[in-house]
Amino acid sequence: MKSFKIPEATIMRLSVYSRYLNRLLKQGLTTISSSEIAQNTGATSAQVRKDLAYFGEFGTRGVGYDVGSLYDSIAGILGLNKDWDVVIVGAGKLGLALSMYEGFRERGFRNRAIFDVDPIKVGKKVQGVKILHSDTIIEVCSELKPDIGIIAVPGEEAQKIADQLIAAGVRSILNFAPRVVSVPYDVQIRNVDLSVHLEILTYNMAMGDKG
Repeated sequence: MKSFKIPEATIMRLSVYSRYLNRLLKQGLTTISSSEIAQNTGATSAQVRKDLAYFGEFGTRGVGYDVGSLYDSIAGILGLNKDWDVVIVGAGKLGLALSMYEGFRERGFRNRAIFDVDPIKVGKKVQGVKILHSDTIIEVCSELKPDIGIIAVPGEEAQKIADQLIAAGVRSILNFAPRVVSVPYDVQIRNVDLSVHLEILTYNMAMGDKG
């Protein structure tokens, strides 16, 4: 792999390619061209070839790509050739939806624990995973050593939860709370505010109406 920084958009497209190739494998297809990948993932043939070229040489000119080999290569690039342990903080509607999402398990993300402060929810199980009290985040995560922590709590609680996850040794966080949180330089964080993405759509539609 080349040493320069890979564009984030390329990584996002690789994820899309990977899911598409996985479907093809289940269908028993063995070869595919860059144009077919592009047509079914919303990219262009040139973009597909450029994205893959960041990581080496794939496929055979005039023949295309071996589906299984290309899927395995992309899975390795994305780190999907191993399982990743995840904990979810927040057992509200979003947290429960995330904990029940089959796509996570299919991609190798294993939910190891769910945390919440609601005494009515604590002790119950979701997909076989017990909901634990949020007071135990540091203790439980220090023992489980999860790879990723997912925050799905109200905005005012997000920073406290992030601090607790970090104190327990979690170094990658996906934050769905409607507030940006501060983390040390050695912690990866992705902030996903769904309302922001919706408002980008409405902005673009509003600007289009004015045009």
